[in-house]
Amino acid sequence: MTSDAMYDVAVVGGGPAGLTTALYTTRLGHDTVLINRGGGRAAMMLDTHNVIGVTESVSGNEFLQTAIEQIEGYGADYRRGFVESIEQTDDGFRVETGDAELSSERVVLATGFSDARPDPPLPRTGRGLHYCLHCDAYMFVDEPVYVMGHNESAAHVAMIMLNFTDDVDLLTRGNEPTWSDETDRQLRAHPVDIVDADVTGTETGPDGWLEAFTFEDDTRRAYKGGFPMYGSEYNNELAETLGCELNDDGTVVIDDHGRTSVDGVYAVGDLTPGHNQIPVAMGDGAKAGIALHYDLRTFPKSLAEIEAEGTVDTEEVPAVSDALRQSARQHNTAEADD
Repeated sequence: MTSDAMYDVAVVGGGPAGLTTALYTTRLGHDTVLINRGGGRAAMMLDTHNVIGVTESVSGNEFLQTAIEQIEGYGADYRRGFVESIEQTDDGFRVETGDAELSSERVVLATGFSDARPDPPLPRTGRGLHYCLHCDAYMFVDEPVYVMGHNESAAHVAMIMLNFTDDVDLLTRGNEPTWSDETDRQLRAHPVDIVDADVTGTETGPDGWLEAFTFEDDTRRAYKGGFPMYGSEYNNELAETLGCELNDDGTVVIDDHGRTSVDGVYAVGDLTPGHNQIPVAMGDGAKAGIALHYDLRTFPKSLAEIEAEGTVDTEEVPAVSDALRQSARQHNTAEADD
């Protein structure tokens, strides 16, 4: 195992929230490492929706790769790996990845969550199986849609989809509904067809898009796509080990700038409460990055520091490390040449 020099900020997770945090902390002059195990919800996107300035022809992987190149261009250290543990030390945190041990003054957890998947048979993700209502409902205007599940969320999403189409089926797949009696009355007052029979097969077109499901009662129902509603599994193990306070649903408790209940630990993106959207995650990362800058920046020195240490020597400035200064000079020169 190799041991590396101290970083100001270690970001764990390479989704939009973690990448944006790293972008801000790096450009604000803090030596930053981002450790990414790969995968994640954004990487599964075949097309990017609801991100202003980014066309829908951009895949999730293309979106993320561009962001990685951006943070590296500003001088961040990007690493592929899985963080096995994070421990507090006297001067910060020790981060172990299996083949490396890193030290950092601050840690940002951007580990997100995984959507609980229903049992197969299922269409391909992004071609009839969709997890983001706010991103993808627009795709199904006037199209036949399914919602898969038997809980409160499934019932409410089925009713919400009536804002976009008049052809909505709620597939319980043979499970007894767990939604409340009040929700049941509400649901049955809406034109949603509740289908109890389980799915036995999937039909797709030449382009890979879902066309229909077949059911155990020998029926066939056509769909353009739909939403499975089986909950989320938050990747909160590191947060829990560090002692961060968790909400009942498994998300990490934070303040408005991503600070957790543990001093020096921040959390951003889908690991925290709120809408699971790329722009929201990017906003979380930006706010956390700025808060980290306020927390870590060297200047201005306080009056107490000045009284204890004396006036600031010109040799102490700038506070940016030599490595980031070099990256900034190269980047700014390239910008000027363009």
